[in-house]
Amino acid sequence: MFSALELTLILLVAAVLGVVAFRMLQLPPMLGYLSVGILIGPHALGLASNSATTHTLAEFGVVFLMFSIGLEFSLPKLLSMRRAVFGLGMAQVVVTIAVAMLCGWLMAGLLPQTFDIGWSASFALGGALSMSSTAIVLKMLTERLEMESEHGRRITSILLFQDLAVVPLLILVPALAHPQGNLGATLAWAGIKAVFVLVLLLFLGQKLLRRWFQIVVKRRSQELFMLNLLLITLGAAWITEKAGLSLALGAFVAGMLISETEYRPQVEEDIKPFRDVLLGLFFITVGMLLNVPIVLENWPVVLLLLVVPVLLKFGLIALLARFFGATPGVALRTGLGLAQAGEFGFVLLNQAGGLSLVDPELVQLILASMVLSMLAAPFILANADKIVLKLSANEWMLQSLALTQIATRTMSEEKHVIIAGFGRSGQSLARLLEDEKIPYHALDLDPERVAEAQRAGARVSYGDATRRESLIAAGIHRAAALVVTFADTQAALKTLHFANELAPALPAIVRSVDEDDLDILRAGGADEVVPETIEGSLMLASHALLLMGVPLRRVVHRVQAARSERYASLRGYFHGLDDTPVDAEHLQVRLHSVALQDKAAAIGEQLGNLNLSALGAEITAVRRGKIRLPFAPDTLLEAGDVVVLRGNVEALELAEKRLLLH
Repeated sequence: MFSALELTLILLVAAVLGVVAFRMLQLPPMLGYLSVGILIGPHALGLASNSATTHTLAEFGVVFLMFSIGLEFSLPKLLSMRRAVFGLGMAQVVVTIAVAMLCGWLMAGLLPQTFDIGWSASFALGGALSMSSTAIVLKMLTERLEMESEHGRRITSILLFQDLAVVPLLILVPALAHPQGNLGATLAWAGIKAVFVLVLLLFLGQKLLRRWFQIVVKRRSQELFMLNLLLITLGAAWITEKAGLSLALGAFVAGMLISETEYRPQVEEDIKPFRDVLLGLFFITVGMLLNVPIVLENWPVVLLLLVVPVLLKFGLIALLARFFGATPGVALRTGLGLAQAGEFGFVLLNQAGGLSLVDPELVQLILASMVLSMLAAPFILANADKIVLKLSANEWMLQSLALTQIATRTMSEEKHVIIAGFGRSGQSLARLLEDEKIPYHALDLDPERVAEAQRAGARVSYGDATRRESLIAAGIHRAAALVVTFADTQAALKTLHFANELAPALPAIVRSVDEDDLDILRAGGADEVVPETIEGSLMLASHALLLMGVPLRRVVHRVQAARSERYASLRGYFHGLDDTPVDAEHLQVRLHSVALQDKAAAIGEQLGNLNLSALGAEITAVRRGKIRLPFAPDTLLEAGDVVVLRGNVEALELAEKRLLLH
């Protein structure tokens, strides 16, 4: 038996290795957590057991996930999406539960000896079946640039309602499990408590919370802000648990309270580490529940429980999406995106098992099928286009029609500019091109934006610029330039790949958020990369210099010089504690100053002899007293000098050691 520390180390090592492996395969890390749980669980290698402490920490993962979901819910947002969320989303959950209850009733009638599940158990299983994986689906949609597509919006709306439906389902399932006494009274009491929470949310909580946050923020302490955030999240969860509701409901309410305040962006950033780590532990414990021997012994049943619910859910969602006005292709993509099981399906299934509504062995078999469906989800989503083309006889015609419409609009255009993305940046560029009488054609994946812009006379078509066919239809062989206006590096690289393949000589200009991906995009085929942060700094500096009396010609010369050297003199900056960390922070180019004390190794050395460029760092300047010396190879370093370096974290560390240590 392992100690608490040893168990923690085992979980950490397994989680790190699992996430690294799945990241290398470009799969969601959640699948890595599930696989790790299956592998080290009591039914496989037996390195970890389902202890009460582990389950408590795992439940906190769900608490923080619900809190994060609550942050996304505000009344204005829900009202703007009400038809899709409360129409299509509600229909999906209700119909799925109804079909599950109908199937349970039929099976109980046809096979009474082998299938003995009551209507309350069927309701709980239907609720679990109705859930889809928010984490997997939204990540895949984001990576595939499909969040703003028609099926992406429908999928997001259904996921929003599923997340919202968890709250009443977590209340209803325990009430149905204990039908002693008056069930109606039990449900009414649960409803009264839920209404009380909503009243607290809408009328009391927001005002109290806003005032309390103002008091905390005035203390100007990041530590206090973080402690206050944890207190509110866990405190709200404790209050709802004491009221007989769920921990997750309290966290959801707390998230909704904060979503209406101005502190929401900061809260989202601060809560991510707790949510992701604890949610990872939750998925590991879910994997631990999988009884591998039972699955192997009953693999035909597991396969049946995997295939039938996935196909049933896919068909139901596709039919409902079609009923709510989607085209066949969009309806099929919506069904494929939501056919898998979801995180809260595990919560509802575990709740049903804990309440003895479902036989433990059947819980294991259903759990196995749910885990397998989530493992299969990324592969289904990645091949959704191929599946839809095979299932829908009209889909290829619709896609061909869309490409034909693009080609028709651009057929008469020569030497035009192709604009990939018609958001704010793309529209600003289009206006300037129109003023100069330069033809252009834009591609965008937001159908509403495209429709409105077309009505206003803009030359824009619905199309995916990351697809070869769309670029061909837009006349890339006849174009004068390609401008990628969306700040998504991976999508931009994909667009550049096809552009270079189809028209190698075509100039390509790409927008990026900052300078971090500048070299990557240039290596990917971009002739020019425009980093927003640096260009914003240039404009700010230009106005400041003009106000200080610097001649316009000199200001323009400085800006042009910075651009001609590909922003080399402006890349990198001194990082502080308030800089938002990113996944690849260690790769960021930054500035760092090193003070040379009396015994520093570099004292008396010439700058050119230090050869710091071999380490990946460069010297931008030397500060000697109040004088700033530009880089010169023959400059001798003296005690008290401050050397300003530029490079990534590893290069700066090596360069600092060479400057200071003998």
